[in-house]
Amino acid sequence: MKKQSTCRRYGFGAVMLLATIGLILGLSFSAFGAEEVKVGALNDMTGATSDVGKDYALGLAEAIHYANANGGVNGKPIKLYQFDYGYRVPEALTKYKLFKRLGTVAVLGWGTGDTEALSPTVTKDRMPYVSASYSGHLTDPEKTPYNLFFAVDYSSGARGAITAWFDEKWPEHPDYGKRKPRFLCSYMFASPYCSAPIKAIKDQAELLGFDVGPDQDVSLFAIDTKSQVLGMKDFEPDVIWHGNTTMSVAATLRDAYSLGLKADHLINVWGFDENLPRLAGKAAEGAMGVAVCAFYGEDVPMMDKVVEYAKKFNPGVAQEKRLIRTIQAWGDVLILWEAMKRADKAGKLDGEGILKQGFETMENFEIGLGAPPVTFTSADHRPTGEVNIYEYRGGAFALLKRVDLPARWPEKWEKEWLGW
Repeated sequence: MKKQSTCRRYGFGAVMLLATIGLILGLSFSAFGAEEVKVGALNDMTGATSDVGKDYALGLAEAIHYANANGGVNGKPIKLYQFDYGYRVPEALTKYKLFKRLGTVAVLGWGTGDTEALSPTVTKDRMPYVSASYSGHLTDPEKTPYNLFFAVDYSSGARGAITAWFDEKWPEHPDYGKRKPRFLCSYMFASPYCSAPIKAIKDQAELLGFDVGPDQDVSLFAIDTKSQVLGMKDFEPDVIWHGNTTMSVAATLRDAYSLGLKADHLINVWGFDENLPRLAGKAAEGAMGVAVCAFYGEDVPMMDKVVEYAKKFNPGVAQEKRLIRTIQAWGDVLILWEAMKRADKAGKLDGEGILKQGFETMENFEIGLGAPPVTFTSADHRPTGEVNIYEYRGGAFALLKRVDLPARWPEKWEKEWLGW
């Protein structure tokens, strides 16, 4: 846990500080009179992805409160140890060692770089690691059995986004039927998170018959991307994939708009949220992106609880400032909570039990939140192959298309795409 000065930089004030301290010390839990189930959490509140990490951290804490208010793990309270690691891989490794010393049975992780770096260790330790990294590299249980998450993986999400554009937007283009659609990618080359799905993206572009242009290297910290946009203009793309988080994606959209780049924009899950139009303004109009669950406040099952617990435990954070990231955090907490309850009921509340008697017994498990049902098997840890693509238009996010990858390409889904 960071000192109070860091929490001020976090931007949510003393309310968040007290709520998080309460979780770490176990002061806010109901008195179950039972042994605690300890869970660690790594969050980015101050680092390169804090633009999306702050709200996710709030959501984790609020979802744990909800789980405890509804019985914990079959009567055992969950004690959350939540730390800001600033998106620094060495810090994540240090905090993981602390979680082990504290006796945690599972970890709620964050970034792709640290999650993939820790993967061999959590496999050896048999520590379920439920991350906010949806890297497709983490979905093959033969290689990474203890890495899990509730959402469609990055690679599948990108395949779905490209397919939705090809189906819905390309036929409306004046050059449709005359040439191949032109496509390129914009992302931070050195970031494991941004680059994780690129191989799958290029494969999908080839599958659909795109002409693929040169990638553009855009930093996660970028506020001026004019040189990269000028590089894009040289290729004259019809559609661009954006692989960064919201802040730098918004900067790229603004510069593309101001420089007259005539292209559609497809955005990965962590670059597409309620802050995008706030930061990009008119440049966000028509932007499309992957959404693994409903946006904050949408009328879907469980959203009433999300909003209730946000108001209750962080009343100092304005409701209009909350993001889809809160709902994503709830998704990961809800599947971990369910897995722990199943493992405990089977008399095996340890890492292997949480995996085998918990996660891998889930078949079309409904978590609500506007997310597709979740399924894990011992041979495949992709939770779903359904990809929801939203479009921002006229001041609102609306579902553009739901792409069912296993239904459309069953052979490739079954035999080729696992672990990309």
